[in-house]
Amino acid sequence: MTVTITLEAMKFYAFHGVTEEERMIGGAYLVDISYAIKTDAVETDRIEQTINYADIYDLTKEEMMKPSLLIEHVAGRLLKVLKNKFPQAQEMTVKISKLNPPVNGEMAKATVSMK
Repeated sequence: MTVTITLEAMKFYAFHGVTEEERMIGGAYLVDISYAIKTDAVETDRIEQTINYADIYDLTKEEMMKPSLLIEHVAGRLLKVLKNKFPQAQEMTVKISKLNPPVNGEMAKATVSMK
C-alpha cells in the first residue's frame, strides 16, 4: 500500500537571506515535507517498514541551520539530502516559507516549493 506522510509547519530560526542583516539577525521559517512510500507498515505496525518522520525532522533541522542566501538553495539542498538518505520515497515535496520577509510593505511569508 502507498502511504503519504506530511510533516507540517516545522518551525526553525535560521540565518538565510540575501542581505548581511538577514544572515546576522536571522528569522523564522516554516518547513513542510511530504513523501510517499510503499509500505506494509499499515498491516505490520513496524517502524522499520516506513520512513521515520523523526529522521526527516532531524535532517531538515540540520540543513536549515546551514546559512544560505536563497531559500531556493536551502530547499534544493534539503530535497537532495532527503532523497539520497531515503531512496524508497517514491515522491517528495519540500516547502520552505520565510516568515515576515524584508520587503517594502507587509507580507506574511515568501514560500518556495520543490518536488
